[in-house]
Amino acid sequence: MTIAGSPSTIPVPENPTVVCIDDEPEMVGLIHLVLGRRNFEFFGATSGREGLQLVRKLKPQLVLLDLMMPDIDGWEVYQQMKIDEELKNIPVIVISAKPENIDKVLGFHIVAEDDYITKPFGPSELLTSINKVLGTKL
Repeated sequence: MTIAGSPSTIPVPENPTVVCIDDEPEMVGLIHLVLGRRNFEFFGATSGREGLQLVRKLKPQLVLLDLMMPDIDGWEVYQQMKIDEELKNIPVIVISAKPENIDKVLGFHIVAEDDYITKPFGPSELLTSINKVLGTKL
């Protein structure tokens, strides 16, 4: 598998690694349940700081990122990833609880391979977004 839409195609392993960064443990657990059934290697973090450390360590194929977090918010995590040479090409799906945050997301000039979904969302919406970003069919 490769990531579609990238200038240079990046191979996606059969069991892609996903890091979910969300301060709601229930949300991390639900996403783990959905992706675990699809053979993803899943890692969850409940703070921006912990999530950024995981992303730096694992270099996953995808990051699911909540915006509103207490220590380092999702905007800061996103910016830190995009200025880091080793992380800047990792696609990010931003998870927002409020639709009005989408304007901020678009204002961030999220590149073509990144996406966003609004909470609450169902498993099919999550998987559709992941398929779009990774160029896969789950």
